[in-house]
Amino acid sequence: QVQLVESGGGLVQPGGSLRLSCATSGFDFSTYAMFWYRQAPGWNREWVATIFVSDGGTYYSDAVKGRFTISRDDAKSTVYLQMNGLRPEDTAVYYCDTGEWWGQGTRVTVSS
Repeated sequence: QVQLVESGGGLVQPGGSLRLSCATSGFDFSTYAMFWYRQAPGWNREWVATIFVSDGGTYYSDAVKGRFTISRDDAKSTVYLQMNGLRPEDTAVYYCDTGEWWGQGTRVTVSS
């Protein structure tokens, strides 16, 4: 059974940092590119970042480039999203995604 479980969300002040984790099981993690998406209230789901397999290449949306870093640990079947310089507009539920499966999300709220 495929599982993706996000964690690490919470309430943080503007300018703060959070590190999201997505622990996976049930599929060969090392062969999948991994994605982070987010969905803010009243908005469509938005792509945030991608990390590929072969060279570990990473890509970011313009909204988060320079502030967020995606990484992966294939030994732990886990993908991470380090979020620095958080802004109120980063408030959303964050999901990890394989392109075939996705998790239940973890909520991030950026507010003073």
